[in-house]
Amino acid sequence: MTTSILHAAHGASTSSFGSAHGATAGRTGCLFLVVGPSGAGKDSLLSAARQHFGAAVSFPRRVITRPADAGGEDHLALSPDDFATARAQGRFAFDWTAHGLDYGIEQTTNGDLARGVSVVVNVSRTVIEQARQRYDPVRVLSVTVTPSELARRLRVRGREDDAAIEQRLARAQAFTVTGPDVINIDNSGPLDEAAQHFIAAIEPFIRAGESL
Repeated sequence: MTTSILHAAHGASTSSFGSAHGATAGRTGCLFLVVGPSGAGKDSLLSAARQHFGAAVSFPRRVITRPADAGGEDHLALSPDDFATARAQGRFAFDWTAHGLDYGIEQTTNGDLARGVSVVVNVSRTVIEQARQRYDPVRVLSVTVTPSELARRLRVRGREDDAAIEQRLARAQAFTVTGPDVINIDNSGPLDEAAQHFIAAIEPFIRAGESL
């Protein structure tokens, strides 16, 4: 089961987010929440966007209770105890738990947004509703892939046995994200094509001085 918790800044209330956003008079950065099943290619799309936008967009490194040498994304590793301490100290803008691991996005994200810098981050879909309540504007980039292509990628990746792959495929088929702020990115075909759509979804929100 996946659960999520979003936390305000240490000692701050939800309304403090609203005050910070209002202070930028329409120039608050957009929070892009990237969601999709494991194997959909989210990391590849994030890498392409990071190369394209450079410093114009913030791509925060996630804090995870997973060893730094475990492979996959470049993340900041914390032990479960250290993560709990960081959470209690208000270090995270928001955090969640999924598949036995804790994930956090550091408070620097709030500072970037308040300065008008858009932020793109890979999250669990369980944080979407609470993020919508706390941040404005928000866009959800939902990365999808056909079941047959997802099955092929998971088998090539070789991290799990057939039973675990079937479980992932079942979860992927049940994966739905809806709302007027959702932008669907089909990554079933060539990566370059999906990357173009992914980048195009972000582009309008980072033009300097453009009102959101």
